[in-house]
Amino acid sequence: MTLERMAYVVDGFPKVTHTFVAGEIAEVVRRGVDVRILSLRPGDADVVHGVVTSNGLLDRTVYEPDRFEATIEDLRPQLIHAHFARRATAKARELSAAARVPYTFTAHAYDVSRRPPDDMAERAATSAGLVTVSRWNADYLTSHLGVDPERIHVIPCGIDVDRFTPGEAGERPPLVVAVARLHPVKNLALLLEACACVAANGTRFRLAIIGEGDEREALERRCGDLGLGGIVSFAGNVTQEAVLGWWRRADVGVLSSDSEGMPVALMEAAACGVPVVATAVGGVPDMVVEGMTGRLVPPGDPAAFAGALEEFLSDPVLRRRMGAAARRHAVERFSVAHQVDRLMEVWTRAIAPAVGVGG
Repeated sequence: MTLERMAYVVDGFPKVTHTFVAGEIAEVVRRGVDVRILSLRPGDADVVHGVVTSNGLLDRTVYEPDRFEATIEDLRPQLIHAHFARRATAKARELSAAARVPYTFTAHAYDVSRRPPDDMAERAATSAGLVTVSRWNADYLTSHLGVDPERIHVIPCGIDVDRFTPGEAGERPPLVVAVARLHPVKNLALLLEACACVAANGTRFRLAIIGEGDEREALERRCGDLGLGGIVSFAGNVTQEAVLGWWRRADVGVLSSDSEGMPVALMEAAACGVPVVATAVGGVPDMVVEGMTGRLVPPGDPAAFAGALEEFLSDPVLRRRMGAAARRHAVERFSVAHQVDRLMEVWTRAIAPAVGVGG
């Protein structure tokens, strides 16, 4: 049976930090599926990525929850899919029961290990499949939340590897790029401490932090305290097109998080041929091949982070070698087309039983 009509339920659309959701939906639409996006609240209006506008996704979005049932009735979807396991999945489950169509959902990071729904196992059991983005998440879902492993599909998020391609790095001094929300879980304070250690050794570099959040003022003050004022810049929230520009100029990518699912920033860096230094948390070890596409360091260890970063900054040959390997790895593993291929397999199996029931 071919999937022709489906609805997505999301907490907010579009979200500046959820390019992986917009990219996935755009790829599904490109395959000829008639999609409606049911957004429980407004998205971010200040920065809207090109993948949203160029694929007409705003025209497919319904923002009034009291119109969701009528939208479902009009669309007659074969499947409902939710992104994130909390509010969006609760609503998808409700709409699924009312419309008598299967639902699936994707669990990412905070909704797995930090704030999972109390009834995660039940949500998985009543769904036609729980998608999660890393093997670490899958293990946590089974060992801590009681989810039946037979219900879990590990499918990493994807990016457009034909669009995210290597650029012309090699600026002087070298450019280090971090794309992250300014939130405690990203532990950017550790990154700043590591950078202060590297700068104290006389190594010249620049760090651009792309993203926004409640910690910005505190992080800017910390930069001043550490003497990094002339080294670190904060770019705030920018479009995906601007993020691509940063990655194509970067020499090294960094991620210092205490917890992660499957960070898209590392996929983007790899696709652009940028080696990374990242903390070995969550799904990150599934993405970064230690010693081949980047360096993995323990979380909460600024000295280890500084050592790995300095290794890259002092060796352009190493950067180029690992960057080329990262690009190859991204093409093989992180393509959004490959991601949606696998999702389509899950969804096709999910809607197949309806053939027997109806016919």
